[in-house]
Amino acid sequence: MAYNPFRNLGLKAVAVGIATLLWAAVGGEKIVERSLRVPLELQNRPAGLEPVGEAPSLIDVRVRGTSTALGRLAPGDVVAVLDVATAKRDRNLFHLGPGNVRAPFGVEVSYVGSATVPLVFERLVIKKVPVIAPVEGEPAPGYECRRVTVEPADVEVEGPESAIRDLQQATTEPITLKASAVRLRETVAIGILNSSVRLRVPQNAIVTVDIQPIPTERTLGAVPVRMQELRAGQQARSAPPNVSVTVRGEDEILKQLSVGAVEASVDLTGLGAGRYTLPVRVASSPLFGVVRVDPPQVQITIR
Repeated sequence: MAYNPFRNLGLKAVAVGIATLLWAAVGGEKIVERSLRVPLELQNRPAGLEPVGEAPSLIDVRVRGTSTALGRLAPGDVVAVLDVATAKRDRNLFHLGPGNVRAPFGVEVSYVGSATVPLVFERLVIKKVPVIAPVEGEPAPGYECRRVTVEPADVEVEGPESAIRDLQQATTEPITLKASAVRLRETVAIGILNSSVRLRVPQNAIVTVDIQPIPTERTLGAVPVRMQELRAGQQARSAPPNVSVTVRGEDEILKQLSVGAVEASVDLTGLGAGRYTLPVRVASSPLFGVVRVDPPQVQITIR
């Protein structure tokens, strides 16, 4: 069939008209420039090195394009990218140009500020540090916080050598007592206060706060002084024969404590007849702790 240039002439005329209108609309729109502050991304960081100090996070750029194209820009559409594959330890200088900036089609980068970016790299170091749990508030009246335990007790952290060297511990979110009278057990996040250092594996900790009644004191008078290791056939007497013993422990236990439950004695090992000034010893007990003995020494006469 022979080609007929006038075939579908109406459709061809409409297409030409639409194309002309589009060309007029686009071609008639002015080209404008806009200044932006865009994020700077570091790519291809060498293994075993870590940037330190205040690396710029934003870069000034100027972009060109139509008002429509620039008006459609959203955060993240324009990004400066810096390849640091050649970085070495200590101070480095890197150059930035329009070719280091990613921009959408129809947007041209005409200028990049901070054309030279100084970056310092240090050796990446791994270290194990203890985890501490800060406790806030007070327990219920008559109670005290005896012990705080954290599981895990330590964690591995990593970061630039200078920051790791000064780091002594990791911490958890604070534990609030809220007038508690019973043991607390909470799961909280572990963190590092130094932003240059991070956990190798983000994790939580189980913190246990042991809350117990506040120990009280009680003085038991007329506790007899016993003679330990007295030789056969010898006799011994103490002046005074009795002492007062002040003990410390839980109130309910001390209320039930009798004089017979406290053993005060002197050690006569190897001593012959004569007079001696000897210290009074009180046997240890899981029920209480000894605060003081009055008098702490007695006169012993051996015959």
